[in-house]
Amino acid sequence: MIKSKYHVLICSGGKLRGDKKGMCHTRDAEKLVKKLVEELEDRDLSSEIIVNTTSCYGICDKGPVMVVYPDGVWYGNLDAEKIQTIVDEHLENGKVVEDLKI
Repeated sequence: MIKSKYHVLICSGGKLRGDKKGMCHTRDAEKLVKKLVEELEDRDLSSEIIVNTTSCYGICDKGPVMVVYPDGVWYGNLDAEKIQTIVDEHLENGKVVEDLKI
């Protein structure tokens, strides 16, 4: 079994039937996933943090949405700057970014 510091799940805007639509998709969630992965690789954290995309969480007005486990923290309305802040504060330093939580 792989042990990780965090498991990050990001909605990619897909529906269970496979359609790519919805707020997360429209708001470039896939580009945000790429940015997150690049940030983790640049900081040599990719072996400690697992990143997966998910289908719709059903809270599209908050999208794109990210959940960080094991902390159970939900972040919403993500953009590239917020991803950077979450990596800096939460994923690298263990401090939840309270003002980005939903």
